[in-house]
Amino acid sequence: MTGTTLDDYTDRYARRVRGMTASEIRALFAVASRPEVVSLAGGAPFVGALPLDAVGEMIGRLVSDHGPTTLQYGIGQGTPELREGICEVMALSGVDAGCGASPDDVVVTVGGQQALDLVARLFLDPGDVVFAEGPTYVGALGVFQAAQAQVRHVSMDDDGLVPAALEEAIAAAARAGQRVKFLYTIPTYQNPTGVTLSEARREQVLDICERAGLLIVEDDPYGQLGFETEAPRPLRARRRDGILYLSTFSKTFAPGLRVGWILAPHAVRDKLVIASEAQILCPSAFAQAAVSTYLRTMPWQEQLKTYREVYQERRDALLEALLELMPPEMTWTRPGGGLFVWATLPAGIDAKAMMPRAIAAKVAYVPGVGFYADGSGAGNLRLNFSFPTPERIREGVRRLGGVIEQDLATRRIFGAVSASGPARQRRPGADAPGPGLA
Repeated sequence: MTGTTLDDYTDRYARRVRGMTASEIRALFAVASRPEVVSLAGGAPFVGALPLDAVGEMIGRLVSDHGPTTLQYGIGQGTPELREGICEVMALSGVDAGCGASPDDVVVTVGGQQALDLVARLFLDPGDVVFAEGPTYVGALGVFQAAQAQVRHVSMDDDGLVPAALEEAIAAAARAGQRVKFLYTIPTYQNPTGVTLSEARREQVLDICERAGLLIVEDDPYGQLGFETEAPRPLRARRRDGILYLSTFSKTFAPGLRVGWILAPHAVRDKLVIASEAQILCPSAFAQAAVSTYLRTMPWQEQLKTYREVYQERRDALLEALLELMPPEMTWTRPGGGLFVWATLPAGIDAKAMMPRAIAAKVAYVPGVGFYADGSGAGNLRLNFSFPTPERIREGVRRLGGVIEQDLATRRIFGAVSASGPARQRRPGADAPGPGLA
């Protein structure tokens, strides 16, 4: 065909393409990557904290000494060496042999994103329902929507997913005759809120899902990035059945290598491998060798400590700047780890509508609406603190605060908000009904 337009292809697309939409985050990258823009938008780890000279030497030796192997095809499940190393990493969080974690049941993936896609391919038919925290990871929403599944959000508060809301969601789906395939949850330092599911609620959620026969997909990319205290043990460390455990090296080593994994019930593992082979044939042998060598030859647990210290300093810089520079009507979460803060704007301000003015002020964030499947989150935004320096974080908050103050002033002029009345306490999260509420 010559001179074709986008419309010429519309009728040729598969039905599942209709559920595919652009990521709110990826769409920002072109703008947020400009050097004059302070980006609080992405979720990039600070790879500059790595010993890059040593990592570079390691990579060079992989090619010079082991090129015939590392540059060749591999096996669909992933190399035995890496799967054993993954089990060592998981054991730090309590997901160990004592709870049935075995290299035989680990499937290596191309980052955590492919892990999500494989789960969707295995379990989701068009019209199926997935429960997910509201808000939740935007990349997961894209995968579920592409699979033509319906996402039903379960509300959160400062202690994470609300068990009573989960029970009500299960009951409502049963009354409607809907088929719910699994609960997708990020229980530790959640993306985008930074909130952690409390110890007591972890057991409640497990009991509720077990009674309902509901599979759990536990996404845990941030669990080893805690600050003041150790994170609660993952759900998979407490129950071995009915839980698929997903994680990645993107947040704790190098996202560019694109290496993640799934720890699956033994009965599911083979199907995951078959689905992965159909999709990518095999994960990169070179990337797997790089991660395996890193785990075997470098002090990776000390590196985790370095990441935690760097991120805690930057989180503190963000929280202090928010407290000092934001209007009193604004609230936010205080994460105990991970990479993100979830903020709630003063009433009536739309984060997505405000974005062009923020970009003009040379600061970027992610509007909250991208983290919901149902259009919620207009009054929220996600702020990342892992990548910018503390100085850049403060400058970004200063710029963002100026934009918000301008919007507030405009609304006051036109009578949209009251200029008087009691100010909220200038404490993070004060008076906020919960991080998941727009």
